[in-house]
Amino acid sequence: MRKIVAGKLHGIHVTEANLDYHGSITLDPDHCEEAGFLPMEFVEIWNKNSGARISTYVIPGERGSRCCILNGAAARTCQPGDPLIICNSVYVEEAELTALKPRVLTFDRDNRVTGRLTYSVERNADGGYSFSVLDEAGAALPVPALVGGSKRTGLAG
Repeated sequence: MRKIVAGKLHGIHVTEANLDYHGSITLDPDHCEEAGFLPMEFVEIWNKNSGARISTYVIPGERGSRCCILNGAAARTCQPGDPLIICNSVYVEEAELTALKPRVLTFDRDNRVTGRLTYSVERNADGGYSFSVLDEAGAALPVPALVGGSKRTGLAG
C-alpha cells in the first residue's frame, strides 16, 4: 500500500487562530465536500508563509462561511491571512493509482474557489508513469519540471 494524495485545498487562507480550542482545523463543509475531506479525517497542513508543516484532523464549520480556523496547538503555527496548502491522503495498491483522480481547489484571499483541478497519473507505453494537472475542462496545465535546464512553472505540488 502507498500513501497517495486524495484531495487538496491549495492557497486557502487562515481566517482565525484559536489557541483555546482543543485542537483540529475547522473548515467550511462546502470546501471539504468538494475536495473529498471527511469530518475527523487527518490532514497535512503546510503554511506557505512560514514553511510550518503540521498534521491535525478536520472538523466542519459553518456551511458557506469559507472559514479556515486553526485550533489548539495548530493555532501557534499560523496567523490569520496566511495561505495554506491542506492535503488529505489515501492508501492504495499501486495497481489502483491510475484510477485515483485527486480534486484540488484553489482560492483567492477571501477563500472563494478560483479553480478546480484534477491530478491524473497514467501508465506510459514503456510501463512508467506520467503525471498531469487538468483544469475543469480536462485540459493539461504546466507541471514544474526541468526542461532543457530551465524550470517551467505550474501549480502542482
